[in-house]
Amino acid sequence: MAQFFMIHPETPQARLIREAAKIIRDGGVVVYPTDSCYALGCHLGDKKAMERLLAIRQIDLKHHLTLVCADLSSLATYARVDNAQFRQLKAATPGSFTFILEASREVPKRTLHPKRATIGLRVPEHAVALALLEELGEPILSCTLLLPGDEEALTDPYEIRERLEHLVDLVIDGGWCGTEPTTVIDMTDGVELIRRGKGDPARLGL
Repeated sequence: MAQFFMIHPETPQARLIREAAKIIRDGGVVVYPTDSCYALGCHLGDKKAMERLLAIRQIDLKHHLTLVCADLSSLATYARVDNAQFRQLKAATPGSFTFILEASREVPKRTLHPKRATIGLRVPEHAVALALLEELGEPILSCTLLLPGDEEALTDPYEIRERLEHLVDLVIDGGWCGTEPTTVIDMTDGVELIRRGKGDPARLGL
């Protein structure tokens, strides 16, 4: 049975953030709020937790997972980024963007796209997500909470708890997040708009 934390979306309670981080470190799969919509997340180094996350979404690694990072310097640790890319990323972070980048050696191979050695990375603009990332001291391996058969991501924490209470370990109620996913930008060969979402591509000159 999943735990259910109500965490203030602007001033997150430190005690609950510490408990949520512990659940992630201990191998839990959690639902947490972001600046675009709710996400599923788990510890980057936990293979079993990643497999549970993939099973809930019914996807494989041909669907890029995302490392949600606390800041741009953290993002650059997990991706191979040149100076020009770094300037472009700086213009669009934090925000509702997911960037497809070549992964660095810091990223476990089992989390990568099987043919491209790439992964999604992003820096959210949401107090709960950022507090959780700061407490963890490392990224959260994540994907959008879009369940099989649904056309939109779930956004009501009580519906999320009802549908996932036996599949995840924690649901964080961080208020309304919306249903619009991130804008996806592939930066592995130039700058290509893959999916238009909440983030404004004009921030990257697109």
